[in-house]
Amino acid sequence: MPNKKSAEKRVRQNERRRLRNRSKRSTLRKAIREVRIAIETKSLEGVDEKLALAHSKLGKAAKTNLIKKNNAARRISRLMKAVSTAQRATASSGLSTFQASKQKCRP
Repeated sequence: MPNKKSAEKRVRQNERRRLRNRSKRSTLRKAIREVRIAIETKSLEGVDEKLALAHSKLGKAAKTNLIKKNNAARRISRLMKAVSTAQRATASSGLSTFQASKQKCRP
């Protein structure tokens, strides 16, 4: 237990900040998880909005020193790369299916 009044105040402040950071970190993880789940399940309809939300949360977390700036940049980069790869894979598989069906129709 703190013996000085200023030390008691720091304990109270630290507790409030810990709870606030815990909540922000939780929402950040949830936003990132939603993007990753969308990629894994290949349901890419709303993935751009989810990615934008995760990007925003990561930027704000870095701005408020919840995570470091380079950590945020690295996570954003990896998420964008994963989404881009997934979209490219579904687009190319869709084109190949379309081309295959076209080939079948020709006499």
